[in-house]
Amino acid sequence: MFSKRMKNLVPYIPGEQPQDQKYIKLNTNENPYPPTPRIDKFLQTFNTEKLRLYPDPTFSELRKTIAKKYGVKKDQIFIGNGSDEVLAFSFYAFFDKSRGTLMFPEFTYSFYPVYCDFLDINYQTIPLTSDFNINIKRFLNNTESCGIILPNPNAPTGILLPLKELTTLLNSYSDNRVVIVDEAYIDFGGDSAISLIDKYQNLLIIRTFSKSMSLAGIRIGFAIGDKALINALFIVKDSFNSYPANTLSLEIAKIAISDVKYFNSVIENIIKTREKLSATLKSIGWNVLPSKANFIFAEKPGIAGEKIYLTLKKKGILVRYFNKPGINNFIRITIGTESEINIFIKEIKACF
Repeated sequence: MFSKRMKNLVPYIPGEQPQDQKYIKLNTNENPYPPTPRIDKFLQTFNTEKLRLYPDPTFSELRKTIAKKYGVKKDQIFIGNGSDEVLAFSFYAFFDKSRGTLMFPEFTYSFYPVYCDFLDINYQTIPLTSDFNINIKRFLNNTESCGIILPNPNAPTGILLPLKELTTLLNSYSDNRVVIVDEAYIDFGGDSAISLIDKYQNLLIIRTFSKSMSLAGIRIGFAIGDKALINALFIVKDSFNSYPANTLSLEIAKIAISDVKYFNSVIENIIKTREKLSATLKSIGWNVLPSKANFIFAEKPGIAGEKIYLTLKKKGILVRYFNKPGINNFIRITIGTESEINIFIKEIKACF
C-alpha cells in the first residue's frame, strides 16, 4: 500500500502543543508577546469578499514591503508557507546527491536531516567545537559537498556565528554551490548576512515571521538571495503548489513588518529577559551557552536533562529536551514574558 520512500521516512518531531491543561510554554520558541495591535484594526475592517479569490501567486505586495525593509530588490525575494516550506523548496532546488553531500552542523535544526531523507540527499554533519561553536574550517575540507546550510544563530545552542566568520566561509567556498544561512533567530541579537547578498551569488538567506514578528500562526517565511536563486524557488513552488500563502497571511505580514516601533519594543523586552535568565541560572550553578536567540540552552551539571524536563512538566512548565548524545543533559528554554520566567526561576530553584 505504501511506497518505499514512505516506509523509510523518519519525520520531524515538533515541540509539544498539549491540550490537556494550561502550561507555561517555554518549549517551541514562540514569541510570548502578541503581534502588533495594528493587525486587530485590520481584521475588523477586512473585506471578506476577497477570500473567494485565489491569493497573488507572486506575493507582489509583500515582496515589495520586505524589499523596502531590507534594502534589496523585489526580485531578490521569495515567499513561502513558513520558513520550513522555503527550506524544503531550497533543498529541492539546490542540493542533489549526484553533486555531492550537503553539510550542516552536528547539533542544529533537526528538520534538516528529515528534508535530506525525504528528498534523497546525501548529507554530512560537521562536529561543533567543545564549547558548541561552529568552526567554519571544518566545512571547507569536503571537496565533494553540494552545499552548506547553517542556522545563525544556531539552534538549539543559540550561539551566533559572527558575520566576519561567515564572510570568510563564503570567500573560501565554491561559488557554484549554494550556502544557505537560516536566520530564523537573527533579530534577537545578531548581524544579518543580507548585506552580503549582492556580493555572493550563491548565498541564500531564509527568514521567518514566526519568531520576532509574533506570527507563528500565519505561516509566512521568506528567502532573500540572487535573482537566479529566487527564480529557481518559484519554479519549484509552481511545480508543487502555486498558492502556498493565503490572502490574510500576506496582508497581516505586510502590517507586522511595517510597525518598526512595536517590533523594536518586543525585541528589547525579550533580550532583557534572556540576559536576566542567563545570569540567574549561572549564579545558581548552571552552565548556560551564550545565546543571541529567543531561547537559551543550559544544563545543570550532575542532573540529566530529561529529569529536569519531566520535573518542570509536572509543575506546568514546558521546556524542550533533546534525547541525543552530546546534548541530552541540556534543556532549551524559550524566553517567555518576565512573569513566566520568574515562575520558571522559582521552580528551578525549588526543584534543583
